[in-house]
Amino acid sequence: MQEPNPDTLALLAQMRQELDTLRQRVATLEQGALQAAASSTAAAPPSEEDLLLISAAVAAFLGVRARVRQVRLVHSSAWAQVGRMGSHASHHTH
Repeated sequence: MQEPNPDTLALLAQMRQELDTLRQRVATLEQGALQAAASSTAAAPPSEEDLLLISAAVAAFLGVRARVRQVRLVHSSAWAQVGRMGSHASHHTH
């Protein structure tokens, strides 16, 4: 069996080190995300500006003025999925 090239060994060592660094960074980010999710169980009430923007969006959609009576935060991946689908659909594939 042939001895590995020293340059190849050095490159592998460098790649392993970078992989370990990336693993640590991902672990740190995941830990931060878990802590943020745990601490934000109760969302702050929407500001007056947020309510006005929501009212304007509803009025533009319906074509009539509407009164916003309640706003609540809904955790759903559906909005993200629809946004991604629109983004993907707007790209031309050749």
